[in-house]
Amino acid sequence: MYDLIIRQAKSTDGSLMDIAIRDGKIAALGVPAHASARHVLDLHGKVYASAGWIDSHVHCYPKSPIYHDEADLIGVASGVTTVADAGSTGANDVDDFYQITRAAKTNVYAFLNIARTGIVTQNELADMAQIDKAAVRTAIEKNPGFIIGIKARMSSSVVGQNGIEPLVRAKEIQQENDDLPLMVHIGNNPPNLDEIADLLTSGDIITHCYNGKPNRILSPEGVLRDSVKRALGRGVRLDVGHGSASFSFEVAELAIRQGILPHTISSDIYCRNRISGPVHSLATVMSKFFSVGMTLPQVIDCVTSHAADALRLPAKGRLDVGADADLTLFELHHAPQVFIDSEGQSVKGESLLVPLAAVVAGVTLLTEEGKSAHVF
Repeated sequence: MYDLIIRQAKSTDGSLMDIAIRDGKIAALGVPAHASARHVLDLHGKVYASAGWIDSHVHCYPKSPIYHDEADLIGVASGVTTVADAGSTGANDVDDFYQITRAAKTNVYAFLNIARTGIVTQNELADMAQIDKAAVRTAIEKNPGFIIGIKARMSSSVVGQNGIEPLVRAKEIQQENDDLPLMVHIGNNPPNLDEIADLLTSGDIITHCYNGKPNRILSPEGVLRDSVKRALGRGVRLDVGHGSASFSFEVAELAIRQGILPHTISSDIYCRNRISGPVHSLATVMSKFFSVGMTLPQVIDCVTSHAADALRLPAKGRLDVGADADLTLFELHHAPQVFIDSEGQSVKGESLLVPLAAVVAGVTLLTEEGKSAHVF
């Protein structure tokens, strides 16, 4: 007896599949017609199913004074089963953040800000005394399985006069804490992106990779900087981190045309850019990439298997027997769209991803669109 069987779900390659779930895990793929379950959900080949979408860059510590939101509003209510908060909290507040997230239906993880305060002010790394290695180690030891990486925001408004030094310290912290993934925010210089890229190693993540600022991954001639090319060769990953000021259609299109695709597509969402745009939701951000040359399978990989690999969550991101039973059920609507980037530029599109449900550990949670879709 299974807990749930999802029948006739559409895969991103167009084929149909049946998925059986038991005890919060995927128990079988391809289920005999006579198999029994407590609940059966027949999608009649009309709704896509993928591994649960993972947004690897969000801000959902509700007590943060600058970037805050509710995990379930940016998570399951938007078809997203897992989120990783990108440095909203440092060692001072991460214990409180952890306790708050235990009530969420969405799986919540955290990149710990190397500054003790997290993002309480915009310049948390302007004072090197904020970087307390002992406090970071203690926080990581107290929150295993919740803190899945560390975060350093390396732009001029954040580091002040400290230049590249906070990143040097971040790399030391990383090496002293089992080489946890390091996510590095890039923006206006100093420090220069070449300095940043040359310090990064395999598994590190450059977020805001398609920002339109002068200190971006493309040279003025529109080709990939040599330093970034070398970093990618070492296994550094590119993350979108759209946000309010960090995504340019022009840069993304130029890069993708040259084969410089993102490893992960993430939103950098918080309440203001969720409600007022230009982010709105992970699904909206994902949909923008159809307009710059990416396919549905490529886009879905960026929020499933690629994201799970980047965050080192081996039980998530794949529709495999034994994996966590986290799925996103969605439609792809074809109609004229207008998308806005962080520079205020608009691009016309023809496709929009519409999540209908998040399945978390085998429990189906409908989005608002799902409640009115008459599919379930």
